[in-house]
Amino acid sequence: MSGLLSELRKRDIQVQSYKVGPDYIDPGYHALASGRPCHNLDSWLVPQEKLLSIFESTSRGMDIAVVEGVMGLFDGGRGGVASTAAIARLLYAPVILVVNCRSAGESVAAVVLGFQQYDPAVKIAGVILNQVGSDSHQMIVTEALDKLGVRVLGAIRRTETLKVPERHLGLLPVTEAPAESVLENIHSAIAGCLDIEALLHIAAQAEFVELPPEAPLPKCRRARIGVAQDEAFSFYYPESLRALEEMGAEIVPFSPLRDSELPAVDGLLFGGGFPEMFLEMLAGNRSMHQSLRAAAEKQMPILAECGGYMYLCNQVTSFEDIDYSMVGLISENCRMEKRLQTVGYVEAKALFDNVLCAAGDALRGHEFHFSRMEAAGSPEKRQPAFRVTKNRTGVQYMAGFAGQNIVASYLHIHFAGNLKAARRFVDHCADFRASGQGCN
Repeated sequence: MSGLLSELRKRDIQVQSYKVGPDYIDPGYHALASGRPCHNLDSWLVPQEKLLSIFESTSRGMDIAVVEGVMGLFDGGRGGVASTAAIARLLYAPVILVVNCRSAGESVAAVVLGFQQYDPAVKIAGVILNQVGSDSHQMIVTEALDKLGVRVLGAIRRTETLKVPERHLGLLPVTEAPAESVLENIHSAIAGCLDIEALLHIAAQAEFVELPPEAPLPKCRRARIGVAQDEAFSFYYPESLRALEEMGAEIVPFSPLRDSELPAVDGLLFGGGFPEMFLEMLAGNRSMHQSLRAAAEKQMPILAECGGYMYLCNQVTSFEDIDYSMVGLISENCRMEKRLQTVGYVEAKALFDNVLCAAGDALRGHEFHFSRMEAAGSPEKRQPAFRVTKNRTGVQYMAGFAGQNIVASYLHIHFAGNLKAARRFVDHCADFRASGQGCN
């Protein structure tokens, strides 16, 4: 995908990229390759009408929109929700199937035939062969696909240059990886391997879809929300932050790694990311800890997701079993584990009124983390925020922390799919500002 985006950009084609599913890392590479922010399309996190309005506003004026799928074509949440196929049906988008040809020949045609017949409503317009070993290998697979009338739009050879640095949550983010050189290697490896003209022709033949417009931003901003954004905290959907702006918020980035104190704001948002890779720096920035504790004492609204949850607890024990002191706003300790603790779509129901939602309100989100929380201090000080239900299994558990002005959990949400929560959080920030405690 990044190689294709790079090639389109080099041809001066205005391209808007999208990523299916709740991914934060791939969109960073897409944005670097295309020169504009990548947007997520997820029918679990965001209702259909809002998802379509996001697509309309972000693709307006582009020559082509390219959507990267997630896992296999039909893989997503329970019932196929938020799968690549679900998004393709929603957008009436033709699908280019990328097929792994390693250790397979004519059998590739049988696999493609299965994909075609599994859901005829998903229009497979062609295939790109991946992991091709030789000219003869490519010829065998292409001839088999010719029998089905399936067009081969490219063939990518096996090569070590296509490898991208990885770690426990997937690819290394662009904020840490040598992303420019990685993209150059990817582009060099696929240059000349794809039939770009054919791909552009297929895109031009896509069916028309009626798209609702996105709401304009208000002229008056009634609260300033500080958003932690640096190498440790980078997991944000652009349209999720825009939803806060639609509710009247001004987004103010700051860095828990490098800034000595908070900016002048009325509320705080800590997203996910990789705080576990920057524990020494985060622990050493004591002045930021003090600034955060002072803001919390004034009852400034604070929302923390996953990595932010870890940062606000008492301490984090690293993969190397070293303890690092964190901010200490939540009486829990975090421990990194070698094995994945949970991944997948969830629904979280609020147990108490808080700055994000009222008791009984349900939020759709997802979880993906290698750490776990352990109680610290007296149990009565711990007040879980949500009853969480896993989308796939129905398993339920209590999770997170909710205080008078703080909500923190492993839950990742998309505010464009939780507009009521977005408004409530901005309302609380505006109330804090009106009280004279925030920035006036």
